[in-house]
Amino acid sequence: MLVPYSLWSVDLPLQLHGAIARALVFYLAAVGVWGVVEGIRGRGPSGSYLGSLAVAVAVSVIQGALGFATFALRGAPREPMHILYGFALALALPLAWTYARGRPSARMSLFLGFAALFAAGLAIRGLTTA
Repeated sequence: MLVPYSLWSVDLPLQLHGAIARALVFYLAAVGVWGVVEGIRGRGPSGSYLGSLAVAVAVSVIQGALGFATFALRGAPREPMHILYGFALALALPLAWTYARGRPSARMSLFLGFAALFAAGLAIRGLTTA
């Protein structure tokens, strides 16, 4: 729950970081299932699907900026692996796109869908190590 008393609270970046992390888990899972279903149907990634992946990457970068702000204001997380999961989450989809580019379209959808599901798993692990 967000802090109602001040926008300048030291807790605000931490609370936003946690709220966005939980939202990312569900968003990445939905995008992952979407990609896998499209791949099974033999379809390539549509513009809407690629746009949804771009949103996931952008939100994961914003998530990282909030994590850095939290680190600066409150100190390191209790579990250092949390930082590694954050970096891996921000890099997973761009690396998957680089690998999948140029592949047959149905295979590309399937691969990107599994990459999004993997990223959802990274987000879950990030939550459990916070």
